Amino acid sequence: MSISVVIPVYKQKKLFLENLSHNVSYLGQNEIIVVNDNPEESLKDELFHIKNVVLIENAKNMGFGESVNKGVIKAKNQYVMLLNSDVRLHDVSFKKALDYFESDPRMFAVSFAQKEKNGSIVGKNEIYWSGGMFYHRKASDLLPGKNAWAEGGACIIDKNKFIKLGGFDSIFAPFYWEDIDLSYRAWKSKYLIFFDPGIQVEHYHESTIGAYFSKKQIAAIAHRNQFLFMWKNIHEAPLIVSQWFFLPYQMVFHLLKGNTAFVKGFFLAFRLRSRIKKEHGVITDSQIINSFSS
Repeated sequence: MSISVVIPVYKQKKLFLENLSHNVSYLGQNEIIVVNDNPEESLKDELFHIKNVVLIENAKNMGFGESVNKGVIKAKNQYVMLLNSDVRLHDVSFKKALDYFESDPRMFAVSFAQKEKNGSIVGKNEIYWSGGMFYHRKASDLLPGKNAWAEGGACIIDKNKFIKLGGFDSIFAPFYWEDIDLSYRAWKSKYLIFFDPGIQVEHYHESTIGAYFSKKQIAAIAHRNQFLFMWKNIHEAPLIVSQWFFLPYQMVFHLLKGNTAFVKGFFLAFRLRSRIKKEHGVITDSQIINSFSS
C-alpha cells in the first residue's frame, strides 16, 4: 500500500537536502510532497531530478501548520506520513503503521519513537491538568499503546480524518501546540492515536526553530499557544473556574522565577482571543485528561 509523505521546509536548505537524500532510499516510489515555506528561495533546481517529488512553494511564509495542511490536501493517498525536514529514517519500519489503520477504522494517527541528539528516546506523551493549567510531558514509559498526541514531525495520519477535523489550526503559527490541539480534537471525536516504539527515527528537535528564534521568543510563543489551546478546547466549568482562579498565582510564581515569557505569552494570547474557534466533541475534557494522567 502506497503512502504520501509531506515534508514542510523553512530555510535550512542544506539540512533538508541532506536528510532527503538519506531518506529517499527508504521512501521508494511513495509520493513525496515538499512544501517550501520560504518564499525568498526556490527549491525547484534541487528537486527536479527526483521523479516522485511534488513541490509546493508558498508565496508567503505560512508557518508549520498551514504548510502541512497544504501538503496533506494535495496528497493522493489516504495515509500520509508527516516528516519534518530535520528527521532521518532508520529503515522502512514506518510501513508497519498501516496495519493499525487497517485493523481499527477509528485510528487517526500512529506516532514514532524519536531518537534525540543526546541519545534519549521521545515520542510517547501524556497530558495533565494542574494549578489551573493544561500541561504535556513525556510519558513514563515507551511501551506500545495510546498516545496523547501524534507529533507533527514524525507520524502517519489518516488524510480523511485530518481534513474532517480541519487540519492544523493556523492560530498556533508559527509553531508549537498545533499537533497537540489537532490530536486533542481527534480524541474528542472518538478517534485513536497509537505509539509504536518499533518505528524509530532520528529527530533533533528545534534544530530549525532554534536557528531563527531566540529561546525567549520560543518560550513566549509556547506559553501563548498553551493559553490559546485551553481557551479553544477546555469547556468543563470546574476546569475553566480553576484556570482563572489560579491565574494570579501562576503569574506571580513565574515572575518570581524570572520566567517573564509566561506573562508575555498570556498577553500575546489575549490579543488573539477573537480568532479562537472553540471546539467541542463527544468525549469530555475530564475523560481525556484523566485517561493520560499518571
